[in-house]
Amino acid sequence: MLEVGWFSTKLLLKGKLLRNPGYFARDVAIGIALGTGLLVGLNSLEAPLWLAIAVSSLVTGSLMPFLLKDVKMQ
Repeated sequence: MLEVGWFSTKLLLKGKLLRNPGYFARDVAIGIALGTGLLVGLNSLEAPLWLAIAVSSLVTGSLMPFLLKDVKMQ
């Protein structure tokens, strides 16, 4: 399993894994920005830190498949 992950990482870094890396980077950046914004927003509402981290992680993790559903591999 680690070998497959390592091979995929090498292809990604060489630029041979994704057809449109800009689309991938944009969607990942949107997901990270929304997750970070949610974390900061919950923290500013004085929610407990563990709850803010758990909620923002859950929302970001469930949002990523929808953002990355159109990513094409080579």
